[in-house]
Amino acid sequence: MKKLLSVVFALFITSAMVAQTTVSGSVKEARTGLPIPGANIKIIGKSIGTTTDFDGNFALKVIQNPPFIIEVSLIGYSSTKVEISQNNQTLNISLDESATALDEVVVSASRTPERILESPVTIERMDVKEIKNTSSPSFYDGLENLKGVDINTSSFTFKSVNTRGFATIANSRFMQLVDGMDNSSPALNFNLGNLLGMSELDVNTVELLPGASSALYGANAFNGILFMTSKNPFDSEGVSVYVKTGLTSQKAAGDNEFVDTGIRMAYKFSDKFAAKASFSFLKGTEWHANDYKDYENPGFDRTNPAYDGLNVYGDEVSTMLDFDALSGLPEGTLGSATVSRTGYNEEDLMDYDAQSVKADIALHYRPLANDFEIIYNAKFGKGSTIYQGANRYTLQNFFMQQHKLEFRNDNFFIRGYITGEDAGDSYDSRFAAINVGRSWKSDSQWFTEYAQTYIGGRLGLIPGLPALDDATAHSVARQAAQTGALVPGTAAFKNAFNEVISDPNLATGAKFQDNTKIYHSDANYNFAELIDFAEIQIGGSWRQYSLDSQGTIFTDYDGTIDYDEYGAYMQIQKKFVDDRLKFTGSIRYDKAKNFDGNYSPRISLSYSLGQGKTRNLRASFQTGFRNPTTQDQYIGLDAGSAILVGSAPDNLDRYLSSPIDVSATGQSLGVPSTVQLSGRLAYENAFSLSSVLAGNPEKSDFDYVKPEKVTAYEVGYRAGFGKLSIDVSAYYNDYEDFIGGKTVLVPLYGQADFSDFDPNTMPAPPAAIALSQGDYKPFSVYTNSSADISSYGGSLGISTSILGNYNLGLNYTYAKLDFDQSTDPDYEAGFNTPEHKIKVSFGNTDVIENLGFNINYRWSDEFLWESSFVDTMVDSRSVVDAQINYTIPKWKSLIKIGGANIAGKEYYSVPGVGKIGSQYYISWTLNP
Repeated sequence: MKKLLSVVFALFITSAMVAQTTVSGSVKEARTGLPIPGANIKIIGKSIGTTTDFDGNFALKVIQNPPFIIEVSLIGYSSTKVEISQNNQTLNISLDESATALDEVVVSASRTPERILESPVTIERMDVKEIKNTSSPSFYDGLENLKGVDINTSSFTFKSVNTRGFATIANSRFMQLVDGMDNSSPALNFNLGNLLGMSELDVNTVELLPGASSALYGANAFNGILFMTSKNPFDSEGVSVYVKTGLTSQKAAGDNEFVDTGIRMAYKFSDKFAAKASFSFLKGTEWHANDYKDYENPGFDRTNPAYDGLNVYGDEVSTMLDFDALSGLPEGTLGSATVSRTGYNEEDLMDYDAQSVKADIALHYRPLANDFEIIYNAKFGKGSTIYQGANRYTLQNFFMQQHKLEFRNDNFFIRGYITGEDAGDSYDSRFAAINVGRSWKSDSQWFTEYAQTYIGGRLGLIPGLPALDDATAHSVARQAAQTGALVPGTAAFKNAFNEVISDPNLATGAKFQDNTKIYHSDANYNFAELIDFAEIQIGGSWRQYSLDSQGTIFTDYDGTIDYDEYGAYMQIQKKFVDDRLKFTGSIRYDKAKNFDGNYSPRISLSYSLGQGKTRNLRASFQTGFRNPTTQDQYIGLDAGSAILVGSAPDNLDRYLSSPIDVSATGQSLGVPSTVQLSGRLAYENAFSLSSVLAGNPEKSDFDYVKPEKVTAYEVGYRAGFGKLSIDVSAYYNDYEDFIGGKTVLVPLYGQADFSDFDPNTMPAPPAAIALSQGDYKPFSVYTNSSADISSYGGSLGISTSILGNYNLGLNYTYAKLDFDQSTDPDYEAGFNTPEHKIKVSFGNTDVIENLGFNINYRWSDEFLWESSFVDTMVDSRSVVDAQINYTIPKWKSLIKIGGANIAGKEYYSVPGVGKIGSQYYISWTLNP
């Protein structure tokens, strides 16, 4: 018993001796003396630490006897180290702001921490400090102020990031990783802005790599990657809240209120367990789209029989009416005309209420109370927005979720996650208009009544009316055909509309139905602690797509379509010449079902100049590739103007069109009255559109789609001269096998190569007769371009402090497409990027005590926009955003008042979407 008591007493004394070390104090800015909230206090060599509260105070209790060293750090400030020599030591620590932004640390460029100054490639960055000072309504909007970045706006809540060109709203060439998870839509193959991103209260850093990065990040790291990293609850505890409200102003929509609010809660229960949860809610009004120009037929207005307005849907249904043949009159008496049905304006078909709800839950467990961490993360996003692709889609109650389990420490990570989506009540506005129109009168009846009335009007056969001229006859004919039309706003229209958007069969409905999933895992190990001569990393990934549209988008009529992708990589990084010369070499191998394996190398060199290594030269060679998307491979969708069919070998025979009517002439050749076309015919028995338009029909010869590739060369220079920093770069990209859609015309009968033509028994080849009689169906096939395509450009960024502590930033971006159209006349490159962009920022975080402001100016010149929705020029634009903010330390609050596009000059970000007006806001943030 005495021995037992002695042991217990000894353990108690030992525990008491090592458990009582307490360190407390405050952290302030060296220049202003203001407290710094959120600064990290960490014991060197251990993952034990805490953070300062809103007043800059901290208290750290550790099970470790002095002496030991703590490090105090925060992004945007120079870190400092302090030796703890006794228990209950009180510290007053001051942190200097980083001399330049080039001193800040990034991870994404090489998957290892390094200063921006030494990054082997171009990289842009935002952190908590920049987010606080952004003049944009949200941190995601603020990305547009970064060098070389464009934001394409599809709607109020859906923004698409673009770098170095070749992007539409559906930017499948750009990746977005949120806490390591690719949050692209599994079916759409691109991210929906910040729908499944994160609340700005939880954002720790945002890093952006423009250009190719497949050597480390694999397939689809083709034209840029955005990395968003959230705050760790071990390091950032407490409750934060923001409330933001204001209005949007647009000529088409008027002034409309919006509200944006969110909360983040994080708590460290012990040195082993911490958790956090965040929630945000946004509700507003979409930018109304009311561009009624007919871009296919410049000069046409609604009085033209073939009018097809851009934001008018349903008028795509058209036919050629030969009035002479229909009336039995000699050719040339009344002639013929292309006539389209009367459509509905977009505002009659869309609910312009925009909404976004995001929730995030994370559990963090450190079983050994060190840097080894187990993380479970769940993200949920639900919203209503507008997406513009080949058509305009209302994504209503669209839901996405992600679940991740990750094991990591400073040297490795292993993670696996699942991404699932539910299209909710989403629908295609074009098919909504088409099928609402057909619900009250069939196409056949509508065009018959039109033709009869036109003929009667021209011949003076309408009682009470004289013989009419051509324009008047067309007007009267349209009035007659429109008899019984459903009028927007009436109960009958609403009932028909609701029935159509609830029907997933595009022959009768418009519903967008999808429950596709992605399963993904990846891992990385850094041998830095095991190998001295160089830093070596290895890693790999695996992904499975599980397509589930129930046959409404993909050809998954009999169940889900599953296919896999996998890859592995290695990187070596070595410093030479007194650590001034850094070599980075990477190579990755990827393999996907349906395609050959692909190697992606990257080599970069950087050299630091100057006594303090404050200047850096860099050069890199790297490659990128993009696998064809799920739609490129497995879509099977009649989009009205054309049938979209993917080229995966197991997809071509699975797709079969709805019955298509054959003309009387075709039936006289022994062809049935209706035929169905397989997807294979689009690749093996079709005419190229360009040859038909040129009057010399030729059989198309398009290969099945395969991955596209880019080879990128880049040089750059970064330098810090006290408060002045400079970052300049230039690049050249050479593209191979660019993926794109080609339109072909599949004849309903006959061979496109005319091999079945017998001049002794036939007046013309059957397929040629089919073309002349309109017996064909357009298909949009996915293939690779043989065109010679390259792009080049560069950027210059300068930032400095003037007039004391006023911050001034200026950057210029140049981007140029080099495309020889003659090498592929049918291909649209879709560069969609201004050649010149200039951005200026000016601000001061502390004009007077607690008061700051920031102003951003952006100018872009005009450029050509090419997409499946419309091709047209986008005008140059100048945009000014501004904000002022006031900190109330007593209330631990930040008040911000600001506006976007405060000059009020509306502009198109993307043709076909609503013009972007102004947005004004006021926000209050507690514990920012």
